[in-house]
Parts: sequence; structure tokens; C-alpha cells
Amino acid sequence: MNAMHALRLRRALAGLVLCCSFMPVGHAAIFEDGEARRAILEMRQRVDAMQQNSQRSAEDARRASEDSSQLRRSLLDLQTQIETLRVEMAKLRGQNEQLIRDVAELQRHQKEIATGVDERLRQFEPLKVSLDGLEFQAEPAEKKDFETALAKFREGRFADAEAAYTAFLRQYPRSGYGPSVRFWLGNAQYANRNYKEAIGNFKNLLASTPSHARAPEAALAIANCQIELKETRGARKTLEDLLRVYPQSEAAVAAKERLSHLK
Repeated sequence: MNAMHALRLRRALAGLVLCCSFMPVGHAAIFEDGEARRAILEMRQRVDAMQQNSQRSAEDARRASEDSSQLRRSLLDLQTQIETLRVEMAKLRGQNEQLIRDVAELQRHQKEIATGVDERLRQFEPLKVSLDGLEFQAEPAEKKDFETALAKFREGRFADAEAAYTAFLRQYPRSGYGPSVRFWLGNAQYANRNYKEAIGNFKNLLASTPSHARAPEAALAIANCQIELKETRGARKTLEDLLRVYPQSEAAVAAKERLSHLK
């Protein structure tokens, strides 16, 4: 734009010079000095105006170029910021997804812990037990120890069973299993020929719980121990008491047979 305006000025000046050069002398004389000066001033004003317009156009072009450059830089900066935000959002999205997975894993782990705690607590919660006509509360470990001792007896390991039942009574002196434990302990001692110890446990059962489901069998077992110890008189009395106290029991049938063989 600046070069174009300069070219136009040069062309205007050249035209003015040519006009003055080819103007007839007669005509040139017509102009007075004042008119010539006014013409020159007007021409200078036109030239100055054209130069100013040219300068303003150049300034406007420069400013437009600068504004365009600034706009391009701003757009580039904005694009960079958008790209940075996009990367950060992707990163945050990934972190959020990882956080969700971590929370889910933590919740699963907490649930497993809670389940494990509940299971461990249940191991210590009293259990309702129904055995030999009695109902009572027992600790899980208590129930397990009784069943372990009974399994040994049923396997014919009478010495082990005797030791297990003896330890049970020592560890759980007030257990609801007590009468049944004494019954099975007496039977294990009978099998091991510890007759006197067996009689002691059977009598303990009869004294503490005479209405126990195993009481008639315990009375019969006492008589059997007395027979093994050659205590015939004592065995007879025991059998007679059994028939009197538990006449309807199955043990009473066996007691009648035993009495018929005693002399």
C-alpha cells in the first residue's frame, strides 16, 4: 500500500510539471504570482493529504498485520491451552477410573474382613445343644472337644477317650455336657478295667441328674463294675434299686436277667 501511494504521488507531480512545461507563454503570463502560489499551495496540500493518507493506510495496514499476528498468537495459545486441558482431563479421567477401582477393591476387602470377623465371632458364640434329653448352651470349642472325645470312644481308643473326657471335665467343670461326659468316661474306664473309677463317675451322674436319659444305663453299669469286682451283694442291691426307680427302662430288662444269674 505504501509503494502504491508513492507511485501515485510521483505520477501527479510529473503531470503537474508537464502541464507547466507545455503551457503556452501567452497563457502563463495570464497567471499572476498570487494565483500561482495558490495553485502551488493547493497542489502541496493535495500531495501532503495523499502522503498522510498513504501513511495512515500504511499504519492501518501495520496495525491490522499486528492485530492479525496477535490474533494468531492468541488462537495458538488458546489451542495449546485446550490441548493441555484435554490431556489433563484424560489424566483426571484415568485417575478417577483408578480411584473407582480402588474404592471397589477397598469395599470388597472390607466386606471380606467383616465376613471373616463375623465368622470368627460366630466361633465364640454359644450354641444351643440338645443331648440325652437335655437342652443347654455350649461354646463351639466345648462342643468340638466333646465330639472329639466321643469319636475316640467309638473308634475303640478307650485310653485316649478316658484321657479326653477327664481333660474335658477339668476344663469345663460346669458344662451342660457334664452328665453325658461322666457316662462315657465311666464306660471308657470300664473298658480299661478301671472299675472303681468308673463306679465313681456313674454314681456322680445318678446323684446330680437322676432323671437323665442315661441314668438307668449308668445304674446297670455300676452293677456290672461290682460284678467284675466280685461285689455280688452290692451288685444285687444296685440291680434291685434300678428295677424300683426305672422299671420301664430297657436297662430294667437287662437288670432282671443279671439278677437271675447272681447267686
